[in-house]
Amino acid sequence: MAKLRKFVCYREHDRPYTRKSKYRKKDYVRASPNCKIVKFVLGNKTGSFNTRFDLVSKDKIQIRDNALEAARQTAVRFLEKKLGKSGFRLTIRVYPHQVLREHALAAGAGADRFSSGMAHSFGKPVGIAARVKKEQQIATLLVNSDQTDTARKALIRAKNKLPCQCRITKRTIPG
Repeated sequence: MAKLRKFVCYREHDRPYTRKSKYRKKDYVRASPNCKIVKFVLGNKTGSFNTRFDLVSKDKIQIRDNALEAARQTAVRFLEKKLGKSGFRLTIRVYPHQVLREHALAAGAGADRFSSGMAHSFGKPVGIAARVKKEQQIATLLVNSDQTDTARKALIRAKNKLPCQCRITKRTIPG
């Protein structure tokens, strides 16, 4: 499997020319890679919690699906260790729809004979990313009010896995 490129190649938020349509002839991208995020809602899905933490983006950026999955795994592992499987509810609020493309140029001796350069530079799909706006919620964590320290630590660990500046907001849920 090919090595992932550095994220600096994909973090720009300009709208790329990737069109998905239900009609195959109108698709510009023929195939979309699978999403690496396993679950979007984790923990206790039916329990009632009274404190809500949000992971909010400070930048307008694209976040790859493998970064979101790494953040999710880190937070869930920490929360399950401290609170158990039923002491929280974590929701990933963004979905990676945007297809990332890569135009692989041939390198090495004799590559000029079969390389077309930038003549056909649309590229092949290599991954997907979520387009995140400024001040958009990336993840939401619900816990009880006595577990706020643990929740904040879990979101800080998740924040470290993401390629953007984030802040953590806290709200009390009435009721």
